[in-house]
Amino acid sequence: IPYLGNDIVLWVWGGFSINNSTLNRFYSLHFILPFTILMLVITHLMFLHKSGSSNPLGIKSDLNKIPFHIYFTIKDVYMFMLIMLTFSIIILQYPYMFSDPDNFTSANPMVTPVHIQPEWYFLFAYAILRSIP
Repeated sequence: IPYLGNDIVLWVWGGFSINNSTLNRFYSLHFILPFTILMLVITHLMFLHKSGSSNPLGIKSDLNKIPFHIYFTIKDVYMFMLIMLTFSIIILQYPYMFSDPDNFTSANPMVTPVHIQPEWYFLFAYAILRSIP
């Protein structure tokens, strides 16, 4: 950014180079930002449920409204409990259902497995790493 870039960098870094104060600032931002976003989302939902959404057509839509708290809260809690019960049964009855089969082979420090691959949530990074020569 012309004219302001150097001042912004000095302010964000907390000095002329990246040091301990920079790490403290970014760690604090990393910790506080999710709570701030959560507070704003909850405030938004409270105002939305209290006053309702704006209607650009001007049509009365109060005819089909039901109270949110008792009906939808019970419905959401019921579905959450049902999903948690299902997951609990799967985890307790079949604990190795989602495990990698290579975890059950006996360890041999002299032989490297033929195909070593990361977990599914790291596959995108693994593909990027393999594409770079």
